[in-house]
Amino acid sequence: MAATANLEDVPSVDLMTELLRRMKCEPKPDKRLILVGPPGSGKGTQSPIIKDEYCLCHLATGDMLRAAVAAKTPLGIKAKEAMEKGELVSDDLVVGIIDDALKKPSCQKGFILDGFPRTVVQAQKLDEMLDKRGVKVDKVLNFAIDDAILEERITGRWIHSSSGRTYHTKFAPPKTPGVDDVTGEPLIQRKDDTAAVLTSRLEAFHKQTEPVIDYYNKKGIVANLPADKPPQEVTSEVKKALS
Repeated sequence: MAATANLEDVPSVDLMTELLRRMKCEPKPDKRLILVGPPGSGKGTQSPIIKDEYCLCHLATGDMLRAAVAAKTPLGIKAKEAMEKGELVSDDLVVGIIDDALKKPSCQKGFILDGFPRTVVQAQKLDEMLDKRGVKVDKVLNFAIDDAILEERITGRWIHSSSGRTYHTKFAPPKTPGVDDVTGEPLIQRKDDTAAVLTSRLEAFHKQTEPVIDYYNKKGIVANLPADKPPQEVTSEVKKALS
């Protein structure tokens, strides 16, 4: 009851905003979505748009695990024990944490799962858990993009570390190559944004996720999105896929 007791401390404008949001969401159909796509495919851009449009909760399993550990929930304690032993957190634990999250009012209309399932076994366990709730995954949005385009997108990214300003050698270059427009300080490239790191991440991604996409393809719920298109076009393709 602690959370309810704290409602009197929430500013009225926030309460009203949330009430209006829930009323606006009430008539929307339930949707349970999985986003699949390699790093740089634009999932991070589309995810908040989909979340707001369809009143879904966004479940990023990595963040949820950290939150469960910090909150010392029964599952969080188990996850912490596994992490401290240097073991991988079991699929059952992760599915349990998702199951817990689905009890929240913000997940009432459904969810967007990002970064899970990564294996067919995880997909099966997720299906079993949802089946117990009498629901199922409605759509898997596959952000399909050619590796060569991704390489150009990602390896062209440069960052001004203290401000977080980002540039791209092709799409948004700085006025002077390698230098921040505002401060004149040098730009850096993230370690993950180099061609060598990207190649190994993409190899791992394809190897891991192709069987998962096949699994959902057999159920006829995969929508392949042209993730190489500009963001607005991808958004309209998402809306088409979900209508």
